[in-house]
Amino acid sequence: MFEFDLVLPTSVDVREVGMRDGLQLEAPVPLEAKLAMLEALVATGVRRIEATSFVSPKAVPALADADQVAAELTRWPEVHWSALVANPRGAVRAVDAGVAHLEYVVSASDGHSRANAGRSTAEAVAAVSEIAGLAHGAGGSLEVIIATAWDCPFDGRTPVARTVDVARAAVTAGADQLCLGDTIGTTTPLRVVTLVGAVRRACPGIAVGVHFHDTRGTGQANALAAVQAGVTQLDASVGGLGGCPFAPGASGNIATEELVYMLEESGVRTGLDLDALLAAARVTEDAVGHELPSSLYRAGGRSVPRPAGAS
Repeated sequence: MFEFDLVLPTSVDVREVGMRDGLQLEAPVPLEAKLAMLEALVATGVRRIEATSFVSPKAVPALADADQVAAELTRWPEVHWSALVANPRGAVRAVDAGVAHLEYVVSASDGHSRANAGRSTAEAVAAVSEIAGLAHGAGGSLEVIIATAWDCPFDGRTPVARTVDVARAAVTAGADQLCLGDTIGTTTPLRVVTLVGAVRRACPGIAVGVHFHDTRGTGQANALAAVQAGVTQLDASVGGLGGCPFAPGASGNIATEELVYMLEESGVRTGLDLDALLAAARVTEDAVGHELPSSLYRAGGRSVPRPAGAS
């Protein structure tokens, strides 16, 4: 029989991004329905949730209620809440609304940076220091999410050295951690391992997370490759919702329930309850008013019973 060693960590930390990345392409969801989603997600055991985004309501109308959502987050003090910002103005809004843990997106490619934020990559990097200062001054943290870390819909393949340079500059400017984003869902496992390794070598001691889209069906394979490469912080979206409004062809994130199923069945603890995740997906489906893309949600979870006494 063929045998091989699969080296995986004992546990990982999953951040739920359905409330922000999952909803940003949707028609605006009423606040009451968003709060029902949040309640269902907290019940899964997830302890890191990206709650919303403090960006222009004209650019992303689905998240125009960011201040209202933020005002409700004290209901769940056990959760580490974060919010995405696009510039220092958004960071000020977030901090004033009581959200001090910020995520700031810097596109590794100029084409996406200009489409997404109206400025070059260098100009976006230049704002990291100010945003970090705002977050730290409020007792929070700054995570820089490097979008188009592997590929750009406008500029093509992103050189590894380019993403590494952005990562190094962000950390030098005050970022507390990094996240590599496969914005258009084009990367593959070997490329994941290559880039993760390069960024970790360039930024020793800095946590590096990953954010995958499942546009071409490789999202879960990429997540497993990242975990094998030592990544223990992963983003996922309930039901597989999501996509980037400024990246043509980008579709949903990897589904939280599918990621949890794969990892837990591989012996990696996530701390999330699969049945509760499926229940949260049902709440989410009701909120957005259409079917979710998650295959596991449609299949209904684990259909093969475990042997008696199995954990």
